Amino acid sequence: MRPAAVTVGSFDGVHRGHQAVLAELTRVARAQGVDSVAITLDPHPLEVVNPSAAPRLLTLADEKRDLLEAAGVDRVELLPFTQDLARLGPEEFTHEVLLARFGMRHLVLGYDHGFGRGRSGDVDLLRRLGASAGFGVDVVDAVRDRGQPVSSTLIRVAVAHGDLVDAERWLGRRYSVRGVVARGAGRGRTIGVPTINVASPDARKLLPPDGVYAVRVVWRDARYGGMMNQGPRPTFGITERALEVHLFDFEGELYGESVTIEWVRRLRDVQTFPSRDALVEQLARDAQAARDSLKP
Repeated sequence: MRPAAVTVGSFDGVHRGHQAVLAELTRVARAQGVDSVAITLDPHPLEVVNPSAAPRLLTLADEKRDLLEAAGVDRVELLPFTQDLARLGPEEFTHEVLLARFGMRHLVLGYDHGFGRGRSGDVDLLRRLGASAGFGVDVVDAVRDRGQPVSSTLIRVAVAHGDLVDAERWLGRRYSVRGVVARGAGRGRTIGVPTINVASPDARKLLPPDGVYAVRVVWRDARYGGMMNQGPRPTFGITERALEVHLFDFEGELYGESVTIEWVRRLRDVQTFPSRDALVEQLARDAQAARDSLKP
């Protein structure tokens, strides 16, 4: 086992506060000549210890892993959060998990990190443990915006209320979802607006309010503008929520491909139209509004 500088947490959203912790982690690891290791907990601890209070997630496990890797750490380790793990006190978690399993030589944490059973371990306790076990501890200050610390909770509230601008600023990127393109009924093609239908994400994923959005879609190394209907399709009598995207300036088939959808701007509510012609006319207006929103 290679010695490592370690950080551990849920890292939901991998937002600017998390990014500051990861930057410090990689700096410390380089300075000490050890690996940088980000240990992320999955599922979210509240799903195990208090399911009724568990939040919807900004990033599912695969999205989070990719963002952590993009931050430049040497290794990303997914640590299953179980009842057994939840019962470990801070001393046991430090010795049995961080030291024994991950070869920790240095620990980097955010300013508000609680450690071990019931988040009972604080920074002072960790520093005492470090002094006796031979590892260093760094605590990274909050990243603040307009005086308030950037946090996953803050961003969840913004996304849930459709505040995409603040969410983007606190995340350091647009809010997004990853999904696989599924075969749809082909209704869009019959009215001249072909769409890709992205399979509904894991129910734990937080989505902004339903509506019609200007979006960016990332497929492999390409990026396309588009407009998306998120929600039901009442004009066709369909009540189930779906993510249906019309891509601008794209021809081809994407069935079975993984794509990432970035929300850019909300254009309007989901509506019921009296006829297909009325729907087509509104979609033309939506397309122009979306193109305008996507201009540099």
